[in-house]
Amino acid sequence: MAQFDVYENEEPESKDAIPFLLDVQHDLHDSLATRTVVPLVSISSPEEAARKLFPDFNIAGRAVVMSTPEMAGYPVKDLRNKIASLNGSRREIFDAIDFLLNGF
Repeated sequence: MAQFDVYENEEPESKDAIPFLLDVQHDLHDSLATRTVVPLVSISSPEEAARKLFPDFNIAGRAVVMSTPEMAGYPVKDLRNKIASLNGSRREIFDAIDFLLNGF
């Protein structure tokens, strides 16, 4: 598992609204039983989201936004199907987390 990897959400009750989970936890903490993830939520158009707190991405042909306020711990054993990596978007990801935690 690597920071900024994107995983398919395999939870039947939420996978339509939340198709993917973005791993934001640093690899230094690989020994923990959980990873810190942020839901990537389906949207009809990226303009619907506030860009800084909810950056938008295209994952496997689907428009999604990072639902930063819903960041949470998630069991490692349930992150099985890696879909993509957003390593090239680290700036946007950290900006959204900083904006949530620090207000700037």
